[in-house]
Amino acid sequence: MAVITYRQALKDALAEEIERDENVFIMGEEVAQYNGAYKVTEGLWKRFGDKRLVDAPISEAGFIGLGIGASFLGLRPVIEMMFFSFVYVAWDQAVNNASSLRYMSGGKINCPIVIRGPANAGTNVGATHSHTPENLAANFPGLKVVVPATPADAKGLLKSSIRDNDPVFFMESTLLYGNEGEVPDDPDFTIPLGKAEVKLEGSDITLVAHGAMVLEALKAAKILKKEQNIDAEVVDLRSIRPLDKETILKSVKKTNKVLLVEENKPFCGVGAQISHLIQREAFDYLDSPVHRISAVDAPAFYSPPVEKIQVPSADVVVREVRHMFQIKA
Repeated sequence: MAVITYRQALKDALAEEIERDENVFIMGEEVAQYNGAYKVTEGLWKRFGDKRLVDAPISEAGFIGLGIGASFLGLRPVIEMMFFSFVYVAWDQAVNNASSLRYMSGGKINCPIVIRGPANAGTNVGATHSHTPENLAANFPGLKVVVPATPADAKGLLKSSIRDNDPVFFMESTLLYGNEGEVPDDPDFTIPLGKAEVKLEGSDITLVAHGAMVLEALKAAKILKKEQNIDAEVVDLRSIRPLDKETILKSVKKTNKVLLVEENKPFCGVGAQISHLIQREAFDYLDSPVHRISAVDAPAFYSPPVEKIQVPSADVVVREVRHMFQIKA
């Protein structure tokens, strides 16, 4: 296996799927000649040309709508959002059309479109560029919502998303693009959508996370083991919808304590849904109430030091676990 960055893993997935299927193309602002705002598509325009990499004007509703129409004709568009927050401009196309058409057509129309790009806070770009909309997207039946945390997951899940016949929101944390990890070289390497992974085995508490929060949970687990001898199990959701409830419940039933770690805002966030699931289907296994850590309930700040404390960190996770185990700092 090669050790590559999260960004390179995404690029490899795109290149391999363009080569494998002549119906795959990429469209978005500056994805072709400029190589993408975060350089995920760097070099692909020179390699594959104008028909497979299409620069679009600033018109998110227009090019997502174009992608939806193209998918009806058998193409498989991958639409890049310069920032995922911009998808709200095209919300009607994404959630009112793409998510509904299979149902409204009685299963006669598929919409195999992937809408992907950088999401979340952490790069000091302010409130309008730092949203975490996975909870909103997951609220719409028909949309699949994927949030990879590692380079291997980024590649395997993106390839599966492109091959899927339903619309997929594929959200990449801006903080992860430079992270490195082992990734299989096999061009047919894929990871099924809707399957969580236990990133770290443990027996004392379950930490459930997705996206960049998986890495904070893993850091916290290491600290907890070293300083408190607490054995934390880390479950990476990888997909918000479909949600792998079996893996979550199996872990909770083993450890009997659970802390949900998310970058969503607390009100109606992903953790609220998972908390409901656990208390409905595994209540008798809990030794304490479900605990939850979210981002600060405020728009993202430009100020780097203020933004830094807005997003949950490993230190916050450790502090909350100590509280759950009634350990004084």
